Amino acid sequence: MLPAAFWFLVSILALGSPKPSLNYLQNHFSAKGESEEVRSAALKRLLEVFGLEDHPASPPRSHKQPPQYMLDLYNTVADVDGVTKDPTVLEGNTVRSFFDKLRSDEIEFLFNLSTVARSETVLTAELHLFKLRPQASLTFNRHHFCQVSVYQVTDSSKMNISQSKKLVSSRLIPIHSNGWEVFTITQAIRTWTLDEHSNLGLLVTVKALSGSRIDLRTVRFASGGSHHHSKQPMLVLFTDDGRRAPSMEVALRGSEDSSAGPSLPVRSLTLPAAGHRRARSIDYEEDRDKMPCQRLPLYVDFEEIGWSGWIVSPRGYNAYHCKGSCPFPLGQNMRPTNHATVQSIINALKLTKGIEMPCCVPDKLFSINLLYFDDDENVVLKQYDDMVAGSCGCH
Repeated sequence: MLPAAFWFLVSILALGSPKPSLNYLQNHFSAKGESEEVRSAALKRLLEVFGLEDHPASPPRSHKQPPQYMLDLYNTVADVDGVTKDPTVLEGNTVRSFFDKLRSDEIEFLFNLSTVARSETVLTAELHLFKLRPQASLTFNRHHFCQVSVYQVTDSSKMNISQSKKLVSSRLIPIHSNGWEVFTITQAIRTWTLDEHSNLGLLVTVKALSGSRIDLRTVRFASGGSHHHSKQPMLVLFTDDGRRAPSMEVALRGSEDSSAGPSLPVRSLTLPAAGHRRARSIDYEEDRDKMPCQRLPLYVDFEEIGWSGWIVSPRGYNAYHCKGSCPFPLGQNMRPTNHATVQSIINALKLTKGIEMPCCVPDKLFSINLLYFDDDENVVLKQYDDMVAGSCGCH
């Protein structure tokens, strides 16, 4: 379950529909007498929920577009609101992309991995290279395939000596093809994350099947210095930062047990006019005790909290929240547990003093995905567990 501070903050920032304005937020804080320190603490706690020490600086307007690969991956994993469509698609909960820092016309690459936390476990690392078509004057070639090998550089001062590099991946690829080629280089990246000083870059060689060298004008890969940014060499890391929520397993198991029950209705909340807020809030508190347990909107708008500059997608999401009473008798539409049913009976019969009615809480939670720029202007895809109330029940 998410900490109370998170739900406190998002309820302040975005409750119901339509979305509250910044003026509403300011009035809310002043009306409640909340200090700026409280607001800062709440925003800091929200950053912690998203696994960040501080929000990344917004990239300059001239910043290149996110890699198409990362956009496609996000759209495969998440729906338009960022909610995970299938939790088994991603390996781990984080995908990081890095562009080559050398920007050389040679087949040498260097990636800055300083933004990868030591707590992250590297599951898979891939080098993505875009193979260009052979030059027209060299299209005729008796070879149909070539051997492309990726080496981890171990001594940059002796690049031509075999002892100065370590083979990490090798594949046969068609000479006359063009498009993205992917090489798995996980072991090299794990070495670099353990010892950043060992990161001396990668070297790619192209040879004929006989072992002889091939004219590099025949087999060409796009470089960061001479080709469009959409074809730049890219390193992609699939990692896990250990944030998997222990409640996820319980939530999934609970959803299987109660899958036969119908979902609770979804109602929209409208913010009362300023002049009637006090009177309407009293009426609403009374109505809340009468309305049955149900799921209500709770929209988190990243623009309202100043995060839209570095988050690519989504622009916000509906976290939902649960509200309402759980009176006896509990119907199946309230998705009660056996414990809640017994508790409601004890409460109704007043068999034991101090026993309250069961509470209306989320009984199914979904994860969301964020695609964003980090401090080094790399694009990151992160998945966060237990961020959306999928349904509500009496527990």
